[in-house]
Amino acid sequence: MELRTDISGWRIRWDAQFASACVASGAWANRTIADFAHERVRHAPEQVLLVDGQGRFTCAALYQQARTLASALMRHGLKPGDVVSFQLPNWHEAHLINLAAAMAGLIIHPLGTIARHAEVQYMLGHCASRMVFVAPSFKGHDYLAMMAQVKTQLPQLEVVVVRGSQPGLLNLDALMSQGDASDPLPQVSPDAIKLIMYTSGTTGRPKGVIHTHNTIHAENHQRAKYLALDERDCVLVPSPVSHITGTIYGLNLPWNCGVPAALVDIWNPQEAFDLALANGCSLINGAPFLRGIVDVARERGQTLPALRYFSLGGAATPRDLMAQAAQLFPQCIVFSACGSTEVPTITPGLADPACKRQGLLYDGNIGDCEVRLADPETGRPCAPGEEGELLVKAPQMLVGYIDAQDNESAFTEDGFFRMGDIARIMEGNWIALTGRKKDLIIRLGENLSPKDMEDVIATHAAVAEVAVVAMPDARTGEKACAFVVLKPGSQLDLPEIDRFMTAAGRARQMIPERLEIVGELPRNFYGKVRKDMLREQARNLVNTAGR
Repeated sequence: MELRTDISGWRIRWDAQFASACVASGAWANRTIADFAHERVRHAPEQVLLVDGQGRFTCAALYQQARTLASALMRHGLKPGDVVSFQLPNWHEAHLINLAAAMAGLIIHPLGTIARHAEVQYMLGHCASRMVFVAPSFKGHDYLAMMAQVKTQLPQLEVVVVRGSQPGLLNLDALMSQGDASDPLPQVSPDAIKLIMYTSGTTGRPKGVIHTHNTIHAENHQRAKYLALDERDCVLVPSPVSHITGTIYGLNLPWNCGVPAALVDIWNPQEAFDLALANGCSLINGAPFLRGIVDVARERGQTLPALRYFSLGGAATPRDLMAQAAQLFPQCIVFSACGSTEVPTITPGLADPACKRQGLLYDGNIGDCEVRLADPETGRPCAPGEEGELLVKAPQMLVGYIDAQDNESAFTEDGFFRMGDIARIMEGNWIALTGRKKDLIIRLGENLSPKDMEDVIATHAAVAEVAVVAMPDARTGEKACAFVVLKPGSQLDLPEIDRFMTAAGRARQMIPERLEIVGELPRNFYGKVRKDMLREQARNLVNTAGR
């Protein structure tokens, strides 16, 4: 492995032998998304490739607008390797900006709409963004006022308003009026950086993840292959386009594989169900959205006849909910998809209905990647059936972090990425995730999985949400503390947790020793539970009790 300097000036991890293998296997197409777009608009100019709240957009319309915007960005002074950001909902403009940036050789940097001043300023400054596209407001938040504060600390940043205007600021229409779709485009290497996306930062500062055109295509190539997706399909995208799932499937899959996308900007299960029905959506991504779709189907007594796959990533999903979905949508395979911003998908799913049973039991079937397990303390390889830390090497893997020091602990010497998950490999090729390495509870020298406890507690009728973390204990070293959000009007105490988990067949050591009822669980700006904050709360409870 060597360090290669990208045109942006950042250094990426480069393994020439691995890269050659990725190209030889077809996982890396050695083409950019702009190359794919050029081919698709010639092949199917009138294909509707994108749907959002503003309308339906054909390949030809999207391509022409993106060419114009790419020209405008270059005429405005942006050069290949510069970073362009957007903080937008799931709007077609985000799709245009993504494609135009690729055409101009720019790096795209999506920002979550729920990110606020401190996070936004840090990320825009850290990646040296030259331009950021924002909505004037969304869900009651004034983005222009926030950006005015951010710009005082980042004077090189230019703010562009989308779907609106503001005195003294450039808006998207005015910017595009500077462009000419006939302008020549630069040659862009498929190994150039295409995407900078920041990790959710559940502990410490967010880290800037680097993906190239080839690694992004590898993710979409894998999904299309395993799920047999093509232009006859349509994917519903409720995941934010600022999240790796939304970016992959809402902004890139349509061009990489010709699969249309229907974007959901504000989650409303009834409206999302109607959108999926109207567009014949065959794939929905995102665990947080399964409950709403199931509830609507049950309430209406209606199904989604075109739905073939519901891919569950981004959050833990109760097994009973997966089973309900499988019954309500008998033609649909409901499966867990294991991955991260760094390696978007390890378990892409299978088109074989015979896998429905395993899909409910496990966290997915291993796709186009090498996987191994290692002891989380010693790093030694695990024996078959033994639980260990999940290590992955894949064509869709990041090529490093912006800060080189972040790479040191993230990769093994032979180039495997440390996912941070604790897992077992079952029945030869199925992954069962049992927890996170940093979340393990070590009680009397035994590693206990908080996820195993959470999966059981979450099925209690009184529980809306649950998170289990380690709590210091003078006798055992650590013990389990369960933070629970109750459903309205419900009650719960520790003896009931004990009774419930015992009835579920759980061993004594797998039952939490402390229960804390809370109004809500702390989350970061991507919506993930901040277990570091809960561990700190648990430590404070011990310290307070000891006074």
